[in-house]
Amino acid sequence: MRANRKQTLSILVRNAPGVLQRVSGLFSRRSYNIESITVGESEQQGLSRIIAVADGDERTIEQIGHQLRKLIDVIEVNHLNSAPFVSRELMLIKLKTDPALRAEIQNLIQTFRCSIIDIAPESMIVQVIGSTDKNDAFVQLVARYGIVQMTRTGETAMSRDEICPVAIAGQPLGSSIVRF
Repeated sequence: MRANRKQTLSILVRNAPGVLQRVSGLFSRRSYNIESITVGESEQQGLSRIIAVADGDERTIEQIGHQLRKLIDVIEVNHLNSAPFVSRELMLIKLKTDPALRAEIQNLIQTFRCSIIDIAPESMIVQVIGSTDKNDAFVQLVARYGIVQMTRTGETAMSRDEICPVAIAGQPLGSSIVRF
């Protein structure tokens, strides 16, 4: 067991007033800082999924998981770090763009597989979707052009299946997990 690393919980809850407050309150009562929290409708009507990411040890996150399961509106809690999982974050970033530097910025955007979603005479808004590390790297590289504004959704995550059922990215059928 490694001490203090990023821990990700997937929490299925009833879509009811106050549920998010009770879930986040449980973290704060244990002095456990939430680095990222996202909430949205799940595949089941009337239920939402909360993805909470925090930095800490596995023992503490297991204790929080046990406490979360005791909350009335919590249906299911999964510690995603215990098996392979995928996580992504959406980031919108507005950059200052001198017309002379646009081609250079566009090369970075293509390299990171980002999208320009708005462009103005002196700025552009770029959409970046990827791991937190990828998004952080993009921010570091474009900071020299001037970041006007930035917003990030926080991580969302989902457990992976053990075997990939179709050939993806040149991998043979039935191969183990394909990483993107």
